Order: sequence, then C-alpha cells, then structure tokens
Amino acid sequence: MIHSEILKQLPDWSIVNQKLHRRFECQDFVQAFEFMSQVAIVAEKMNHHPEWSNVYKLVDVDLTTHSQGCISELDLELAEKMNVIFKKISK
Repeated sequence: MIHSEILKQLPDWSIVNQKLHRRFECQDFVQAFEFMSQVAIVAEKMNHHPEWSNVYKLVDVDLTTHSQGCISELDLELAEKMNVIFKKISK
C-alpha cells in the first residue's frame, strides 16, 4: 500500500523510518498504562505486537510487519484498534 493511502486512512499517524508512527498523549501515567494494557490484550490476540515506549503520559508507537519488511494490513488493523481504544479511554 502506498504511504499516502495509509495516511488518508489514519490521519493521526505518520510514516517514520518506514514504520507507521503515532504518539498518544494521555492525561497521566495511569491512563497511559491503561491504554497500553488494553492494546496489549488486542495485540496478543492478533499475534502482532507493537514497538512502543512510555514516558509518563506519552506512549510512542511504531508499527511494521517484520516478516514482510514493511507496513502491512496487520499494522493498519492494529493502528485502527489503538485509535478506538485511545478514544474510549480519553473520554
């Protein structure tokens, strides 16, 4: 999939170092941990795990499919699910 098409589907995301990237800014560390915990369950069920880091209320995420060496449909699906989870916990 062409990068511009990906970014049309996921406007809060960008392409950084050939990976789908987003920074989620939560209200505090507890909300960031809640977000990561919920995503971890989804990622495990998908058997598709993000590269991510957390500092206080920020969660930086990079998605790529290592076995394919590029961004795949799995990455798009996980990104969309992450957006939904973030929207739910941010209310």
